[in-house]
Amino acid sequence: MQDPSESMEIAAPGQNARSDTADLPGASDPTTVLVEVLPGVAVVAGEVPAELKPDLIDFGIVPAGDRKQISAILASIGNAATVVGNFGNAFAGVQGLFRIGTTAQALLNSGATLAAKDGGNLGAVMVSGRIVHQARFYPVTALSKAQVAASVGPALAMIALQVMLSEISGLVRTNLEVTNQVLTALRKDQWAELKGLVAAIERAVDQAREIESVPTSLWDDVAGSGALLHKQLELYQRNVRDHVAEIGRTDTRDRRDYLRTNAEAIAFDVHALLSSLHAWTGYHALRAARARAAGREDAAEAHYAEVIARDTRAEFDSTLAETTSLVDALTRELRISIELRLPDTWPLPGRRKDVKAARETTARLLEAIQPLADALHPPTPPLEAPDVVCAPESLDPEPYLRILRWFFEDGETLRALAFPDQPDSSDPVSAIVGGAKDMLASAMDKSSAKTVIAVTDRRIITARTSAFLEQAETGQEIPIDQVRYVRTTTTQDKTARLAIDLITRDENIRWLFHTDIDNTRANALAAVLAESMTIPDAERDALQRLRHAAIGMGETDEFPPEPSGSGTTT
Repeated sequence: MQDPSESMEIAAPGQNARSDTADLPGASDPTTVLVEVLPGVAVVAGEVPAELKPDLIDFGIVPAGDRKQISAILASIGNAATVVGNFGNAFAGVQGLFRIGTTAQALLNSGATLAAKDGGNLGAVMVSGRIVHQARFYPVTALSKAQVAASVGPALAMIALQVMLSEISGLVRTNLEVTNQVLTALRKDQWAELKGLVAAIERAVDQAREIESVPTSLWDDVAGSGALLHKQLELYQRNVRDHVAEIGRTDTRDRRDYLRTNAEAIAFDVHALLSSLHAWTGYHALRAARARAAGREDAAEAHYAEVIARDTRAEFDSTLAETTSLVDALTRELRISIELRLPDTWPLPGRRKDVKAARETTARLLEAIQPLADALHPPTPPLEAPDVVCAPESLDPEPYLRILRWFFEDGETLRALAFPDQPDSSDPVSAIVGGAKDMLASAMDKSSAKTVIAVTDRRIITARTSAFLEQAETGQEIPIDQVRYVRTTTTQDKTARLAIDLITRDENIRWLFHTDIDNTRANALAAVLAESMTIPDAERDALQRLRHAAIGMGETDEFPPEPSGSGTTT
């Protein structure tokens, strides 16, 4: 899921972070303190910059006693750091919780270091790429294992539950638009039952937050909801898993048809699952708070609160992963549908009208579900034309880039784009059908090539241009590590067209290019492909073994042994 707080930048290993932070706002007296109490979760103490406040998570259901205990632990860290003045006072009170961005956390996990000062580390709080404040950061290792086990283990369990509750609450709020626009007309009885349970748990959590405790009378109001919530959670988990399984076992066209046909049902099941997960998490947070309160007199109850937090986290992560996978698949298909060739170019008036209506429905559904999709998984940024584009001057790559964007994986980079003409099929029927499609495409776009090729840092994607623009259908995908050899050449006929030969692990491919494309572009494409040329040792060894086997076989054939007791050779 996307972190709402990609805000703390970290000096990469080898950088002089002290000199980099010398002129930051608040550098002379940084009174914002972040102490990582769980991986990726920090307690914020001291001054909180205005820019950081929207991302601050309140302590919610964390009992008042646990908050005081955490403040005492922070104060002990401050005393150990021998810090005085305003910074020392920053440990006196805690302001809330803060999720460390995934980028910053990845750097820390990979060994990135921060400039050290007064027992802590200097970091920069950033908003929209702008440094707004300096903070002192203490990693999770600042709390010794003994401290965690003996003093704050159960308190940290409550913090973990509050962070989960905050996360799922944000997702449900994001998805309210879906409920209002799409879902109210579907499964009304199911939704009414779930909505009543969710409202009861939300009310109890809000009351517990207000009084910073879960008294017996409050718990009694919701204690009997556990079985009903579990039933709802299992129902919508099963629905979502059925959707995921259906998508996973069908081919591209059937999968796309399934998603389009069942889009509204999928949207309902996703929202219902998130709502039931929200209520289920809130219920177990209240349950853990009750165990935590009893744990002050009973060590077993305190340990039970940690067990509740652990089991809730496992269910939470599994459910959110399944939901993210399904929403990714749905929004991807909706986004692609919006970008397909415009219906106005279709020759049949009735068909054009139907497609236009479907396009409008798709756009409304996408508008409703897109905020949730972006919160669960940030979308791939728009693709720009790469430096290497091997195409006729008259061809516009933008329609291809808009569709291709939704085929890209996280972090994948477009290296080159090419539009060759593939040789005609050797099968007469395929050649006739393919030729008819190409004639239709040419009538629509005089500059269209027959094939589009996208070269990324991971793979080579190929497709027929007409099928790609109209149906988002791709053809062959070649992993970049299967490229063995690349060369440029020209055909030996009177056209003398440019060609690129690509030899992969499994086949030989030749791409012929339009006469408008000059050598420079073709050579640039070949150069990009050539960067991946390699023969793995395993393949080389296998070929060498074949050679030795062939030599051995030749020797055996040349001097065959005579069978004993026989005058003939075999």
